[in-house]
Formats: sequence, structure tokens, C-alpha cells
Amino acid sequence: MEYIYAAMLLHKAGKPIDEENVTKVLETAGINVDPVRVKALVAAISAVDIEEVLKSASSFTAAPAAVAPAPSVEEKPAEEEKKEEEEEEKKEEEALEGLGALFG
Repeated sequence: MEYIYAAMLLHKAGKPIDEENVTKVLETAGINVDPVRVKALVAAISAVDIEEVLKSASSFTAAPAAVAPAPSVEEKPAEEEKKEEEEEEKKEEEALEGLGALFG
């Protein structure tokens, strides 16, 4: 996680996220740096728009507490509700897959 934090710190500071800068940040924090992990992180992040990932990640907030819905006159069949839930879960999973590229 320290490697990701170093990259995020560099991004926030407007500095280039390269092997040298990530290594400096980690060494300054007193962390034993693994050059292979640094190289892998820099390679993975180079293909990611960090700003876009941060924007999409901030749209995922904690879900509010579930409230029992009032009974309605027209109840949806259980199959339709399941399909809708599966579609929502699929959309959330697809959005989170983009974060996988950032976090390896």
C-alpha cells in the first residue's frame, strides 16, 4: 500500500510519477524500497488516468441504511427485481475493475 500512497502523494503534488520520485518518497518515509515493485507500479500507473479514477471512486459512497419501502399497488415480479439487482451489481463491478488497474 505504501507504494500506492507514494504515487498518490506525487500525483497530488503535481510531480511526475516515475521510479526515481517514488523511490525518494518511500525512502524518506523510512521504507525499504523494492525496485521491482516500484518499476511495476510506475508501469501500471502510466496507463491510468489517476484523476479520472479518483473522480469515479468518489462517486461510490457508503450506501444509506435500508428503509422498508411502503407497499405499492403494483408489485414487480421477483424475476424483474432480481434482474435489476444483477444489472446494478454488474455496473458496480465494471466500475471497480478500472480501479484494479491502479491497484494491481
